[in-house]
Amino acid sequence: MNAGRVLNTVLKQSTRTVRGYALPLMKTESNMGTSASDKDRPMLPLGESYQLGSLGSKLHAALASREARSIRRRLPEPSVLGKQSLIDFTSNDYLSLSTSPLLRERFLQKITKKERGQILGSAGSRLLVNPDAHHRLERRLESILSRPSRNEYDTPQVGILFNSGFDANVSFFTCIPQSGDLIILDEYIHASVWDGLKASRVTQDCVKSFQHNSIESFCAVLESLLNDTNPSDSSASVAERLRSGTSSLFVAVESLYSMDGTLSPLREINRLLAKFLPKRNGYLIVDEAHATGIYGPPHRPGCGRASQLGLDGGLGSRVGVSESDMDNNEECRVLARLHTFGKALAGSGAILLTTPLLTSYLINYARPLIYTTALAHPNVVLVEAAFDLMVEGKTEQLSTHLLALSSYLASLLQSELEQARISPDFVCLPPHLIPSAHASSSTPNPFALPSSVSSSSDSPHPSAPIIPLLTPYPRPLSAHLLTLGMNARPITWPTVPRGKERVRVCLHSGNTRKDVESLVSGVVEWARAWTEQVKNSLTTESLQTQSKL
Repeated sequence: MNAGRVLNTVLKQSTRTVRGYALPLMKTESNMGTSASDKDRPMLPLGESYQLGSLGSKLHAALASREARSIRRRLPEPSVLGKQSLIDFTSNDYLSLSTSPLLRERFLQKITKKERGQILGSAGSRLLVNPDAHHRLERRLESILSRPSRNEYDTPQVGILFNSGFDANVSFFTCIPQSGDLIILDEYIHASVWDGLKASRVTQDCVKSFQHNSIESFCAVLESLLNDTNPSDSSASVAERLRSGTSSLFVAVESLYSMDGTLSPLREINRLLAKFLPKRNGYLIVDEAHATGIYGPPHRPGCGRASQLGLDGGLGSRVGVSESDMDNNEECRVLARLHTFGKALAGSGAILLTTPLLTSYLINYARPLIYTTALAHPNVVLVEAAFDLMVEGKTEQLSTHLLALSSYLASLLQSELEQARISPDFVCLPPHLIPSAHASSSTPNPFALPSSVSSSSDSPHPSAPIIPLLTPYPRPLSAHLLTLGMNARPITWPTVPRGKERVRVCLHSGNTRKDVESLVSGVVEWARAWTEQVKNSLTTESLQTQSKL
């Protein structure tokens, strides 16, 4: 496909003015996955308008406002993984297990065993019934995902199943932080953490955020709290409470961030908590939703990023992956780890690993756990089967291939964009994916994070399956890729901050190097066409200006 055909594809859409010249802009429906039935349906049918009255008018106005700003969300077209004609660059099925014949066979073997009395459903809340399969899975995952305790001061780690990672985060952050406690969040933390805190005992002034993955910013926030000597209305100052240990400090991060593909600096944060809060009242909570199944220490692949960094021994344990690697001067401050099953492991649900006391507290106070039906039995069996494959080492080759593809995509795309002289104003990789030689290029990167931000944790940034293609025009780029048979979704505000729009590329073990090369070719082809159009627009504008002189 030549540049002219690319432009014809996007110029059929509406346009908008940017920096004085017109640029193509795809209509919201064509990029947000609107089904034909949704597009043909009137916005507010007469009968619905009559029955809903003023409520309908208010809801209609809110949706119309989003429509006008091109941020209205819709469900994409229905599809079946493994049968769609498009190359999948959008789902979270990182290890391609959802279409794995091996996982399907193992699942069917397990669920059809004669000794299984229960096959369907779960029969109610865990507090009404406690199915044996759920209990056995919790005990098994405790041993798989955690390093055994080595001394009496190590805190045992207990697992409790939730129906989703969202439910687990809401439960933890609603229940566990107490009145007077402090919270520090990475600014890109998942929405479920914010929702939990809104319903918690923690007041808004006690919740602080730091710049994404920036240790410098984290230190500044921590220092401000430790130096806050202003007494509150009814208690000692924040600094007094933290230094005396009467208040706790919780730090919430994701080990792998779903929109940016960045890895949290877990070890650095852990060290700082241990150093500046010697009363052991500083706690790190790690959401491993996107890292589970992909990262892990040697001989324990897939156990998550915290395990890979030696932070899985429980609160108070020494930090290290192996006995020879243990750091006697560093104490683990990870209070809870959340592992979900709905991404790389092709299941659903989640397990929260924390202390016995906190688990008991959640069983008594976590409403998303108490007042909901437990995971259905087939879901539990599927998770069992996925962990079978992980423990047997059958997923390690998949994750190795996945991360190799990620490195290949980043290096190939950066090279092709440079050769084509594509301005980062149109499309670029984020700084953490660009080698330092490229990052120091004279061409400014409008998406560059402040120099204080470290996207990595303890080494040059490892590969990740999530590659954001930063561009102010995510919908046209996504639409162009769609015409080439590739599904990569546009992500805009409010999902990401304004000015950080992107096409989010998710790689999978089922992708090939040829798929990656087709993606790179499509992105560069689109960028060239847009660059040419802008040059023509500027030339036309210049000629028009000169003719008026």
